[in-house]
Amino acid sequence: MAVETEVLHELHRLRTRMPNLTGALAAGADGLVLAQDMPDVQPEGLAALTAAALGVGRRMVDLAARGDFRELLVRGADGYLATYAAGPSAVLTLLADDRTNIGRLHLEGRRSGARIAELVAGRWADGRPVVRRGGPPASPPPPPQARGRILGALPVRIPPQSRYQP
Repeated sequence: MAVETEVLHELHRLRTRMPNLTGALAAGADGLVLAQDMPDVQPEGLAALTAAALGVGRRMVDLAARGDFRELLVRGADGYLATYAAGPSAVLTLLADDRTNIGRLHLEGRRSGARIAELVAGRWADGRPVVRRGGPPASPPPPPQARGRILGALPVRIPPQSRYQP
């Protein structure tokens, strides 16, 4: 079974466990849709914005020295948008209505994000699934690199220090 199909099945299971979810999207860190279960939202646009938010979130936790990016929660007037890291090369975005239990949303989102990370890590670069019999699971692919830095990360710019002495 293709990885995208397995990821879609995980999104369906997640929406079954959480009826207050109005949409679920799994995307690559590059902004391309892996799988989506979003009836009323344009998935390609949301995937691109999710990748941008992932880059900003990674940069923020890096700058604040808070470790690796894990999740991002945005609250709107009509509900929530939650983004969870799904390994180094994928992201899970969930849309929920305003009556959603946020603790449950985080619990289920983190579980599904970990499962999607396993699914994405288990395929070769050419898209074929890795078949392992009795061996250790496939290690996740390294994040894409461009000239020595992680793609999706913002460049570092340190503002000049003020020389004013009172």
